Amino acid sequence: MSPASPATTSTLAGLNPAQRNAAQHGDGPLLIVAGAGTGKTRTLVHRVASLIERGVEPGRVLLLTFTRRAAAEMLRRVDELLTQQTRKKAEGPIQPTGAGKKVWGGTFHAVSSRLLRMYGKATGLPPDFTIHDRSDSEDLMNVLRTERGLSKTDKRFPKKRTCMAIYSYCVNAQRPLDDALAEHFPWCKDCVDELKTLFRMYVDRKESGGVLDYDDLLLFWHDLLADDKVGERIRDRFDHVLVDEYQDTNLLQAGILSRLRPDGTGLTVVGDDAQSIYSFRAATVDNILDFPKQFSGTEVVKLQQNYRSTQPILEVTNRVIGEAKRRHKKELFSERTEGEKPQLVYCEDEEEQSEAVIRRVLTHYEAGIPLHRQAVLFRTSHHSADLETALSRQNIPFVKYGGLKFLEAAHVKDLMAFLRLAENPGDLVAGTRVLNLLPGVGPKKAQQLMDLLAQAHGDFEVWKEFKPPAAAKEFWLPMSRLFVQLRKMPATDVTAQMGLVRGFYAPLLEKEYENSEPRLRDLEMLEQMADRYADRRTMLTEAALDPPTSTQDLAGPPLLDEDFLILSTIHSAKGLEWDAVNVIHAADGCIPSDMSTGKPEQIEEERRLLYVALTRAKSWLYVHFPMRYYQAARGWRTDRFGMPQISRFLTGSAQAHFQATTPIPDQRIDEAEDIAPPAHSLRRRSRSLWE
Repeated sequence: MSPASPATTSTLAGLNPAQRNAAQHGDGPLLIVAGAGTGKTRTLVHRVASLIERGVEPGRVLLLTFTRRAAAEMLRRVDELLTQQTRKKAEGPIQPTGAGKKVWGGTFHAVSSRLLRMYGKATGLPPDFTIHDRSDSEDLMNVLRTERGLSKTDKRFPKKRTCMAIYSYCVNAQRPLDDALAEHFPWCKDCVDELKTLFRMYVDRKESGGVLDYDDLLLFWHDLLADDKVGERIRDRFDHVLVDEYQDTNLLQAGILSRLRPDGTGLTVVGDDAQSIYSFRAATVDNILDFPKQFSGTEVVKLQQNYRSTQPILEVTNRVIGEAKRRHKKELFSERTEGEKPQLVYCEDEEEQSEAVIRRVLTHYEAGIPLHRQAVLFRTSHHSADLETALSRQNIPFVKYGGLKFLEAAHVKDLMAFLRLAENPGDLVAGTRVLNLLPGVGPKKAQQLMDLLAQAHGDFEVWKEFKPPAAAKEFWLPMSRLFVQLRKMPATDVTAQMGLVRGFYAPLLEKEYENSEPRLRDLEMLEQMADRYADRRTMLTEAALDPPTSTQDLAGPPLLDEDFLILSTIHSAKGLEWDAVNVIHAADGCIPSDMSTGKPEQIEEERRLLYVALTRAKSWLYVHFPMRYYQAARGWRTDRFGMPQISRFLTGSAQAHFQATTPIPDQRIDEAEDIAPPAHSLRRRSRSLWE
């Protein structure tokens, strides 16, 4: 590690010793093990700023994150930090340095797309390739599934979403199909030959159509780096590569980094092995655990000072994760030494659990903690069903994380399909979607028209000569002329193109959907957004890689309330924090899920999942354990019940740092004589039955 120069010392002001060590590290490989709430983003921002301030060209720094928003926010803070330091050294007004905008920042997929536009010819990619989002990829998989007759076999065959999940897992985990089926999709193992055929067709159809899916972006980048000339040119572009959330990377992403920085020079990765919870997406905790072995000379800096939670909460979280079989050892601590002990709440059943949660939420609310600063976390979405009913019954507003993404809304996908087909006439999914909007045009007719377009080498003039079905006659010529015009227009005039498409599509939308007004407003919003993009290709690429997450489409009744409680799966809660957190269903079989106890590594991930839930709490933490579960039949609860065990992760060592309670306020389980009748009284009553 090189010492900080006087020029960089100011950039490191306000960091704790571990953060400072990470920020001023030299050029060797660096692993920053950042515990929950320890300021990893702040550390990464200061490291980038420190590199630039000591003379590294911003354009030679690559920052890889898992969301575009995270990259944009970090680089904004880098620019702000550098501007502040410049202002301290100069007199008079200072303009922002703009250094942050020169850094290559973005997601793995976005950076790959940018590089493939520059060097894609080396892999045989057409310059006008388009990118399919996950739902588009599933649609193409379904087209091929139907073509192959796999939807009409005499045995159960996986649906399009499952087929896509299997394919994606194999690519990202770099695992053979047989292994992937045996480990994650055992019920599909009898379909291995059909799946291999389907996946070959899928790869061929993407190639012939000039389209890439999300997985291709990583594969092609990986292969680009293997090319002697192009790989070297890409490596020469960057002096430093920094990766956020490294525990969430898969083997393919790790392979990209290995080829990008073969000896680890200039490579910094930040993450927390204790928060690696996405193996179902092919992420592997081994990447961060084995990083020091992969890159010799790695310096490991551990961030252990927690700025989120109280020390009593950290005592519990340290004990839970401390029993993990493999981990980077660390002990989180906080200067917030005071605070209530976390509570382990023993409930009679699920109904009493819901009542206990609501009572505690309302108590905090009356004490001044808004509902939205409180959360209820659970392992699986259906675990909140009873609680949702109870909240609705008591008129307590809540929001449950999840829902329809903007570009998954049917009308938005329709509009974008027009632009994608104009950009790439070989895009079968986009073309089929557009053509199927016309009355009288079904899948077979759409396939015929797309074949005709392919024979004409993407010249939409050929469609003008086609005799359409009678029902589509009024739309046919206007649509054909629209595509001819879109292909001729300057690609930079995105807003005008969007306006033309919206004008043609609006009457079709009004016929197709009953609730058309909010959908039409979505299209107006898309048109307004279009002027932010340099050209049509950029808009389509960024929309596919980083789509907006909300839409008016299919919105429920408006939530006309001043506040709302947060309900969330633990997976969706990662990276967030609340003043008060309630974890429900802390029973073995729920946490860990009974579907994830087949292998030791699955159980270890379930432990990390509970750790993530517990570390979301800032000041108050409540873990609820229902001591009986009633069985249901045809939607009705029966009198039959089971007695579960408490989660295996809440061992005696962890429970020692909880306050054990019942839902009765301010009563402790170890004060049972104050809660129930004395035992001798019960025995006397029992004897009286036989006297």
